[in-house]
Parts: sequence; C-alpha cells; structure tokens
Amino acid sequence: MPSLATFLRLASLVAVAFAVPMNNTTPASRTDTAKRATCTVNSVASAADLSDCTAVVITGFTVPSGETITIAAASGATVTMTGDLVFAQTTAAGPLITFDTDNIVFNGGDRNINGNGALYWDGEGTDGGVTKPHPFVKFKGSGTFEDVTVLNSPAQAISVGTTAATIIQHVTVDNSAGNAGGLGANTDGFDISASDVTVSACTVNNQDDCVAMNSGTNIVIEDSTCIGSHGISIGSIASDHSVSNVKISGNTISGGLYGLRIKVDADATDASVSDVIYEANTVSGITEYGVLITQSYPDNDGTPGTSAPITGVSFSGGTTSVSVDSSAFTLVVDCGACSGTWDFSDLDASGGKGHIIAANDAVISGGTY
Repeated sequence: MPSLATFLRLASLVAVAFAVPMNNTTPASRTDTAKRATCTVNSVASAADLSDCTAVVITGFTVPSGETITIAAASGATVTMTGDLVFAQTTAAGPLITFDTDNIVFNGGDRNINGNGALYWDGEGTDGGVTKPHPFVKFKGSGTFEDVTVLNSPAQAISVGTTAATIIQHVTVDNSAGNAGGLGANTDGFDISASDVTVSACTVNNQDDCVAMNSGTNIVIEDSTCIGSHGISIGSIASDHSVSNVKISGNTISGGLYGLRIKVDADATDASVSDVIYEANTVSGITEYGVLITQSYPDNDGTPGTSAPITGVSFSGGTTSVSVDSSAFTLVVDCGACSGTWDFSDLDASGGKGHIIAANDAVISGGTY
C-alpha cells in the first residue's frame, strides 16, 4: 500500500495537469507545424493559398486555357520546380504566372516554363494580330531567382517589378523558335521597373530587347549573353520615369539590330537617365546601331526632346568592344538635353558607317568610334 505522503503527491500532480489549459499550447503547436509545411503545386487549384508554406515544390503540369497562377508563399520560402510548366493557348491577360513572395529562394531546377508562343506568333507582336498575353512571367516580391528557362513566350517574357533587393541568375529566355519566318515579335527578355536588381549570367535569345530598364535605381546587368536581340537598353523612358546608377558589365551581345541603347521618348517630361557605366562588354554583328543614345524615341536619330535629361554616361573600367556590319553606325548620340563630361575612353567601336554625335551640352572624351 502506498503511504499517505505518496498518495498526496500523486494527487497534487494530477491536479496541476488538469489545471494547465490545453488550448494555450495546442494552437501554437499547430501554427508552428503549418509554417513549416512543404506544399506541392500540381494544379492551378493547389496554388490558391500558399501563405503558410515555407517550402513549395512545383511539379510538372499543364495550365488550362483561361487560368493563371500566383506563387505567394510565406516570406523566406524556398520554391523549387521538379517538372515543366506548360501553358495552354489562352485568352487570359498576362502575366500568366506571378511569383509574389518576399525573400524568395526560387530554383527552377533547369526546368521550363513554356508559353507555347508558336500558337500566337504572327509577326505583329503586341501591335496587332492575335491577342498575346504579356508579360508571360512576373517577378514580384524579392529574393533570388535562378536556374529556369522561360521558353517560347507569346510576347514579353519576364517582367521584373520587385520591391527589395533581388538577384536573377542563370535564367534563360529562349524564344529562338520565333526567328522562323520572322513571326516572333516584342519578345523582350527582361523588362525591369524596379530598384536594387542584379541580372547575372543570364541568356536571352529573342526578337526584341534582351534587357530593358524602364525605371529604377541600382541596377546591375552582368556576365549575360544576348543573341539576335535588340541589345541591352535603358528605356524607353516615358514621362515620370527615371533610371539611375546602372552598371552594364561583362556582357556579350551578338547578331542583333542594336548593341547598347539609351532611348528616351521624345515627348517625355519629368524623367531622366543618370550615372550609367558600361564596362568590358563585347558587342558584335550589329546591323543598325552599335551604341545608340537618343532622346527622340521612337525615332533612332530624329528631333530630340528637351525635358528628360541624360547625365553621367561612361565607358570605363575595361574595354567595351563594338563591331558592326557595313550598313550600321558604330555610335550615334542624339541629344536635346544632355550634360556633363562623358568618359568614353574604354569604348572601342569599329566597322560600318562611323558615328554621328549631337551631344547637346555633354562633353564626350576619349574612345575610338
């Protein structure tokens, strides 16, 4: 028989156990479990609510016509692809897939996001013909995006509208199939309207801008490859838009109409471009303009506007080599509101019809063109 003291101790422990409210611990436990959840996206419906998911796995599947996907997981989530995403022909407006997660770590696993562009391409792009959803892919939120191929976008491929520091690396935009018959058009690789963005070691094969920076500050485009494109562009810059503190470094641009461009709308107001550095780029096989800096867009070299200044452009830190075809210009500067001293000492441009310089109040020094 247990002693009275032992009995009393056991009774006390039981009383304490029943006195602890169970609902003080259970919800916290459930919440912790939910926040640790790994979620699988294998259909449009399964992507509907990922807000508690800290790990998301996207398997291969086809997105039906009329449907779009948004990956909005918990802040800091890892998102991984294990299969290809294929989008059926659709009348849905773009973007068809949006990544909207803060501090995301996205790894595409060298898989494809396939837009079935050939079902839309008609040579008219977004200017007419078949209605084309655009952009195809949207990067919002912030973080790192890597190791994925955006394949055959109907029109513009990737729109970057992130809200904090973002790195995009080892991402491929492959619209090379659009070269057949000249059917692909307006298939921009990366359209950037964001700050603190780095595009590194990416490849674009398309029929329009490889990269276009439309607004933002602190943007780096480095060690990337542009094939058959309209090159790396700042702009076009429209009213109330500005781009500043840009470094374009170590890129290879080949076989397109343009190499490096700054293009400002002729009618733009309250807009500007400032502090742009070109460093150690290689540009070759260009058929129109190796380097074009214009304030008369959509004209290449027309009557420039005067209400959207360009300042602080330089070719420095390593030679940027530009080679153009016989019918092309090496360098054209078409300014109505440019100023400052522009150091072009590391620009080496050759071939074609030479250059045209109308630099307004900017002073261009050094370089071969």
